[in-house]
Amino acid sequence: MEPDAPARHLYDRDPTVSTFGIELVEAHADGATVRMTVRPDMCNGYGMVHGGLTFLLADSAMAFASSGEGEAALATSAGIDWFAPVRAGQVMTATAIRGGGGTKAVVWDVDVTADGVTVARFRGRTRKIGSPVIDG
Repeated sequence: MEPDAPARHLYDRDPTVSTFGIELVEAHADGATVRMTVRPDMCNGYGMVHGGLTFLLADSAMAFASSGEGEAALATSAGIDWFAPVRAGQVMTATAIRGGGGTKAVVWDVDVTADGVTVARFRGRTRKIGSPVIDG
């Protein structure tokens, strides 16, 4: 099995990523990278990307990273800090890396950048649920 096969399988079955134009750049057992171009309809009344969409992008990176070993995992908690605004036309990239944990519960650290600047930092936790990402 290719290292990114579980994440690609999950990505192909996730209608949210196509709705928001999220691309899966890479995925492996210890991390994943996704990116999204911010559209005007993703911005709030201040002309900045809505914080919830930044969270969505980071959560997506964590989701694809947490499936990297082929066993399904679900988020159990997450938090985010925003550092800088992102505007329409900018490309946000979220990179998740394994931050610690054991064989079932894992902590993921996700940096979100735009134009080389870290615009948010997300930390989430996942738990493997005992079923494969790809059946059969």
